[in-house]
Amino acid sequence: MRTLPTGQYLQGNSFLHKLDARVKILCLFILSAAVIGASSIVGYALALGTISALILLSRLPISYAFASVRRISLFLLVILLMNALFFAGENIMASWWIFHISRGGIKQGFSVVINVILILILGNLLTMTTSPTQVTTALESLIKPLKLIGVPTEEVAMIISVAIQFIPTLMEETESIKKAQIARGARFESKRLAERAASFIPLVVPIFIAAFRRADELSLAMEARGYRNAKNRTKRKKEPLALDDYTALTVCALICLLQFMSLR
Repeated sequence: MRTLPTGQYLQGNSFLHKLDARVKILCLFILSAAVIGASSIVGYALALGTISALILLSRLPISYAFASVRRISLFLLVILLMNALFFAGENIMASWWIFHISRGGIKQGFSVVINVILILILGNLLTMTTSPTQVTTALESLIKPLKLIGVPTEEVAMIISVAIQFIPTLMEETESIKKAQIARGARFESKRLAERAASFIPLVVPIFIAAFRRADELSLAMEARGYRNAKNRTKRKKEPLALDDYTALTVCALICLLQFMSLR
């Protein structure tokens, strides 16, 4: 069965698909700040409502937006436990050696996990509704002022774009390697933590090898097509922002403003 896409562009004709890529990247940073600024039930309700509206506007299945959350569930559990066991908060419920379980620590752990999940969903919506070419052009345009201090903005934009495109490819590669290891007896779903940890060791090396192989193939393909540096590439003329773009930026800015006003 085909796995759900993670970070892969899906063609569509939704409101989010039509927005300018520059606006979507700016809105991602603005809404991420709003998520991080949430510190109450009202704040998280505002963030969750905004993201739910974005999923509806993208016309993507909800399972696609949450696809990558399931894959890092173990990492999220580690974050929750680290905060719950080591956060020095008030109202300590239990204490043993260096571990201190407190209400503040549990609250902090859930807060961090929820923030990571919400920002991850925002990132998924960006990559699933924006083509890699649009991302590259938008990033190059947004970081263009850094040229004044000698930063090669074209190369930086290209590197970031290639990295984003590699995410779904490496995820598929990881799934294939994982299935092959399971066929050889690896126990990724074992209830014993030691067995699960041992099963992931033979998974790491093939993933690194696959990543380097893909990078080598990409570099050869770019050289074969005459790519030398980003400065000499022809660029399509940038289209001016439309009314929907300005509206989206304004709404996101207002949401972020409301979020930080609620902190007072």
